[in-house]
Amino acid sequence: MVCNGVWVPDSGASRALDPLLCFAVYSLERRITRLYAELLAPWRLSYLQYVVVTALGGNAGAGLTVGELGRVLDLDSGTLSPLLKRLEARDVVRRDRSAGDERVVVVTLTDAGRALHDELGDVQRCLAERMPPDPQGAAELRERLRAANDFLARHAEPGVTGRREEPAR
Repeated sequence: MVCNGVWVPDSGASRALDPLLCFAVYSLERRITRLYAELLAPWRLSYLQYVVVTALGGNAGAGLTVGELGRVLDLDSGTLSPLLKRLEARDVVRRDRSAGDERVVVVTLTDAGRALHDELGDVQRCLAERMPPDPQGAAELRERLRAANDFLARHAEPGVTGRREEPAR
């Protein structure tokens, strides 16, 4: 049903979704991403651009290879390459071929990127202020989500759909 211009699921739909962990995580991710979009708007950054700048800024200026950055952010090259290209066009990052191996590309923050990283320091604090006031609970939730993510990364088989094969007739 629609209430004041906003779709609100009926109680039957809500009850059907309540036991689904995946839906709870999905809903939370969407809300947090919207909060980040609002907080990052003054810098015209997307959430993914923000995490790239944060990851590179947290690496003591040493830079990361494209492969390392992809692993850290859990992004494939099809997503990461255009993202880096946009940040490079804005003079936030620099991509250089490794002197030791021309096939390896190292990504570093530019001076403008380091300044941006410093400016973005308050974004996390602003987000925390909009969350429930329970730092201990937030830390526990973050650790549980990391543990679940790590477990799934280690144990999930690529290509598993969860569907049973129909017996051959």
